[in-house]
Amino acid sequence: MLERLFKVQERGSTVRTELLGGATTFVTMAYIIVVNPAILSFAGIPVGPSTVATILTAVFGSLLMGLIANRPIAVAPYMGENAFIAFGLAAMGIGWQLRLGAVFVSGAVFLLITVFHIRSWLANSVSPSLKHSFAVGIGLFLAFIGLYETGIVMSFVAGMPVEAVARGAKVLPAPDVPVKIGNLRDPQVLLAIAGFLLICVLLYRQVRGALLLGIAVTAGLGIALGFGKAPTGVVATPFVGEYSLAPIAGQLDIAGVLRLSFLPILLTLFLMSFLDTLGTLVGVGAAGKMLDEKGNFPGIERPMMVDALTCMFSGAVGTSTSGAYIESATGIREGARTGLAAVTTAALFAVSLFFIPLVTPLQHLRYAYGPALIAVGVLMMGSVRNIQFDDMTELVPSFVTVMMMIFTYNIANGLTAGLVVYPLLKLAAGRWRELNAGSVVLAVLCLVYYIFGQVH
Repeated sequence: MLERLFKVQERGSTVRTELLGGATTFVTMAYIIVVNPAILSFAGIPVGPSTVATILTAVFGSLLMGLIANRPIAVAPYMGENAFIAFGLAAMGIGWQLRLGAVFVSGAVFLLITVFHIRSWLANSVSPSLKHSFAVGIGLFLAFIGLYETGIVMSFVAGMPVEAVARGAKVLPAPDVPVKIGNLRDPQVLLAIAGFLLICVLLYRQVRGALLLGIAVTAGLGIALGFGKAPTGVVATPFVGEYSLAPIAGQLDIAGVLRLSFLPILLTLFLMSFLDTLGTLVGVGAAGKMLDEKGNFPGIERPMMVDALTCMFSGAVGTSTSGAYIESATGIREGARTGLAAVTTAALFAVSLFFIPLVTPLQHLRYAYGPALIAVGVLMMGSVRNIQFDDMTELVPSFVTVMMMIFTYNIANGLTAGLVVYPLLKLAAGRWRELNAGSVVLAVLCLVYYIFGQVH
């Protein structure tokens, strides 16, 4: 039955490898259970219901990705988009019901352009060099997240007196160096470094489950040394009491979103989610050698359809924009090649729904899961070989994509910047015949985003 559903052997995998890959992906992205509700709480969305909505979205999206698209890619509420929903719209005085309505409508737009094959047409219009720069940028972005989460690097203002930071730029001007090396005497930082080296050794020796094994060993050692909090409970019943969905599910305001004045916000959500999904699919596709000779993701319509449906589901149950997760690269690096891995991730999220008090403290073990993100960044660097370094009209947009992605801490910013620069350089070099209609449309949309959108 599994072979008929997922074609495991046909894709050169095994059931064990798929289960292991799905579990690895879950471990590296399960932090979303804690982080997403915490961020959305600033929008006025209650944490308990938001936690359940976050998990349900991950279950729904990952399950659909496995069963419909048969790809080892997990789906959950996006980081970045959740901050835009919580903070980016706060200054405009927009209530959270209207924000959820925007999430739903943007998902409906995704669905329409996917059904009419516009979304895949746009995705396949991007040059191979740019697509591989997406993978490089996402790999370095993951590595940067891992370095920051583990404390190997930290904010320049970390450790300064609270009074100096709170008083603003007059006392503490913008630092010349925004980040600095972390406290290498901190045992948890040393644990993270050791965990990273352990994972690298296991990868070199081609040990199955290297990432998950490295996470488990590092977490076990850290807990043994006292660097882990005991859970306040073990089991919780979802959908009742503090975990009832009633306060947020179905509370979205769709009619208010359809005003002309709301168009810049919809455009921002649309482009961020579209480009995040495109970049993620190309990035994890490159990691798993799923791309064709042109750098395209074969059968991209189905993953994008799942992305659109999950986005609509997100708004309906009460959480932020969702889509394919870059952490899926960890499971793919373990050998996962089919939707069985995504179904496994969905099943683990479903189980966690009943163990929220138990799961919550585990997601604070940054020294354990952070090294896996850095290791994946190392592995994804291989895509840099496919960028045309001898052609400045290909190299510069790729460089801009990678740099903007990392140094603005936002995948969509990197993608939009690269897509704008690409046709400009082709035109300046007199090579306009190399452009296609899709790349021009994407460049125009990205320009509109920078001019009229809510850039962050």
